[in-house]
Amino acid sequence: MSARGNCYDNACAESFFHSLKVEAIHGERFETRDAMRRHVFEYIEMDYNRQRRHSAIGMISPEAFEARMIA
Repeated sequence: MSARGNCYDNACAESFFHSLKVEAIHGERFETRDAMRRHVFEYIEMDYNRQRRHSAIGMISPEAFEARMIA
C-alpha cells in the first residue's frame, strides 16, 4: 500500500489477506481457478464485508458502518 519498510501502512492489507487465507482458503481444494475466484468473491462480498465485525470500525460489520454513514 505504501513505501517499502513502512509496516503500519501495510497492516490493513496484511490483516485482510491473513483473514482470507485462514478463513476461506486454507485447506480448500479447488477444481479450477474459476471455482477459486468464485469462492474468494463470495467470502469477500458475503462474509467479510457484510457479517464479519472489524475492530477498526468499532466492532461492527462494514455494511452496518456504511449504513450509519449514509444515515
